[in-house]
Amino acid sequence: MSKIKTIHIVEALGGGVYTYFVNLSNHFGERQHIETTIIYSDQRPEINPLNVRRDFHESVNLLPVQMCVKPSLYHDFKTLLVLIKHIKRLRPNIVHLHSSRMTVLGRLAHVFSFSNSKLFYTPHGYSFLKKDVSPQKQKAYYLVEKYFAKLGGSSIACGDTEFNLAKKFSKAYLVRNGVNLKTFNKSKSDRKNHDFTIGILGRITFARNPELFNRVAQRHPKIRFLWIGDGELRHLITSKNIKVTGWFNEREEALEQLKSVDIYLQTSLWEGLPMAVLEAMTMKKPVLATNVIGNKDIVLHGKTGYLFDNEEELVTYIELLQDKAHRLKLGENGESRVKEFFDSSKNFKNLEAIYLKQ
Repeated sequence: MSKIKTIHIVEALGGGVYTYFVNLSNHFGERQHIETTIIYSDQRPEINPLNVRRDFHESVNLLPVQMCVKPSLYHDFKTLLVLIKHIKRLRPNIVHLHSSRMTVLGRLAHVFSFSNSKLFYTPHGYSFLKKDVSPQKQKAYYLVEKYFAKLGGSSIACGDTEFNLAKKFSKAYLVRNGVNLKTFNKSKSDRKNHDFTIGILGRITFARNPELFNRVAQRHPKIRFLWIGDGELRHLITSKNIKVTGWFNEREEALEQLKSVDIYLQTSLWEGLPMAVLEAMTMKKPVLATNVIGNKDIVLHGKTGYLFDNEEELVTYIELLQDKAHRLKLGENGESRVKEFFDSSKNFKNLEAIYLKQ
């Protein structure tokens, strides 16, 4: 079997996408018949560039590229030229683009490098689903996805709802996000804590809806709330019963904090397929999550947790989960669901099969 050369290009290497790429690098780094290169931006504030080489498999080639976090014609053009240069130099069999921004830059780089490689694209949450932009911008983002898809390539969706959306634009495959159970299970035992705790893991951004998290904490002053992470909207977290941990140098430290949570609360306004929810379920935590794309692809209402449409429903479900036996049952169901559908080893084997048949 001849070696297949693959390039993954990602700008948003942070949060759950970072975990996705750590798992991806470990899977494909062990495949001698697949040569993997990851072109990524190291400009995200929540990642430590020094940790990337340590966290990723040693056989994976890492190429950091300066990509401006906010769109900029000048900086994006410079990035485009760099991507074209790398694609021409590496001459890959497969180019796999990640994040909505790459549907433009990555596809243009593929076209202008005159590469005959197969092209794949994973949005990890479409931009037109964002709630922090106007309806006009949402429509514009949708049209960008629609018309840039005509430049070629197939979509590889990270969740079921994203898969249904992707089929509107191009040929699509489903390869769900997942947890590396082999490494994750080594340290998933619970931490004992004295106070009943509801927590979330992630950046404190508009997308995570910190205002809702804060209001719910204010309505439950006797419950301890924990936000594992940090972000630009930290000032919206004012309730005295919320602890914000800040960023950790090691992801294992954040996961250690997650062990102390009794209920995992995902207050997102929109999602791709959230890794933190999967990690909480792997730890047998019942999940309360907004009834939005991504969350509803993971959480089974009434079986692994509850999906809520408004704050009053959330309050009701918190009361239901005061019952420890009920929490434990939902937690067990959640772990079983992750093992069945969200095991990264199984899912990356599916991605490998897609690559090999091209």
